[in-house]
Amino acid sequence: MTMKELEHFYRGKRVLVTGHTGFKGSWLCRILILAGARVTGYSLRPPTDPSLFEIVGLEDGMDSVTGDIRDRTHLQEVFKRVRPEIVFHLAAQPIVRDSYKDPVYTYETNVMGTVNVLECARLTDSLRSLLNVTTDKVYENREWEYGYRECDPLDGYDPYSNSKSCSELVTHSYQRSFFQERNCAISTSRAGNVIGGGDFANDRIIPDCVRAAAFGRDIIVRNPHSVRPYQLVLEPLAAYLTIAMKQYEDRALQGYYNVGPEDKDCVTTGELVNEFCQIWGQGCSWVNQYDGGPHEANFLKLDCSRIKAVFGWKPRYGVKEAIQRTVEWSRAYLEGEDMLEVTDGQILEFFNGYDNQNGRRGNEPSEASIT
Repeated sequence: MTMKELEHFYRGKRVLVTGHTGFKGSWLCRILILAGARVTGYSLRPPTDPSLFEIVGLEDGMDSVTGDIRDRTHLQEVFKRVRPEIVFHLAAQPIVRDSYKDPVYTYETNVMGTVNVLECARLTDSLRSLLNVTTDKVYENREWEYGYRECDPLDGYDPYSNSKSCSELVTHSYQRSFFQERNCAISTSRAGNVIGGGDFANDRIIPDCVRAAAFGRDIIVRNPHSVRPYQLVLEPLAAYLTIAMKQYEDRALQGYYNVGPEDKDCVTTGELVNEFCQIWGQGCSWVNQYDGGPHEANFLKLDCSRIKAVFGWKPRYGVKEAIQRTVEWSRAYLEGEDMLEVTDGQILEFFNGYDNQNGRRGNEPSEASIT
């Protein structure tokens, strides 16, 4: 999908994004703004300091509402005022380790927050398309070597993963119970691990890498052997925008969609960090320091055959390119560049610098240009 195609559909559309101050939400809102959508965000204040949301000044280009997804009364007021046509539900407590520290908050946010969004959607007659963004961790993970499919059982292990499994079930129930006769399509999308510029969260490997490299410290890796489906943040966002658009136009396309990289880009954390160190340069290195933390899956990847077959979607960048873009953005930030310009540049390169016929991308920076 090119930016021209995004503009053709999204220009003038009323779009509500929950969790718009987070990492993925900020990138998504900026794409929508560039496409000409009338964007409203509903979220707590940015979860990190610094934050991508504040660095690129997103609040100046959209209707930004500070609110708690658990506050249904306030959320309903926003729905009534905005009368959205499209909703992207991203608001969540997204960190596995934090879910062990505060499981009640995690379930309140991820489960009842979803109930609140869907209840507001049920009472909003303007709504035509809703996408609930979940995670690859919703599946009952048996550490199988093959990728999980949309028909596999849901049963996340830890409170975060399990709460997102519950969020999926809530969405399925609301869709069947209240939207069968409505002209509104509802889907869920289960994405893999995302990386990219502007992620300042704790307990995520690439932000940890950037922080350590920026200060000349060794990167601490607590489980270098775990396999994850890493992808550039723009990859799932392109899929979300496609799903929301296509089901708006044809309600029969609603459903459940995995979004992840090709199998070759499902790499171990150690391989990911090795690639990061090579691209960053300057003697960057890492150490294995398992800390005996709470249970996390060792092996996890997705089968994305369905979204490829239904929408013709496919990943545009591999894991090495994803790391390159992340390093490029991070170096620009550390060097005090105009980060709105850098962010827009990466968005436009992603959506416009792609030849759909032969799979080539134009204007690619060489590895030497970012090391």
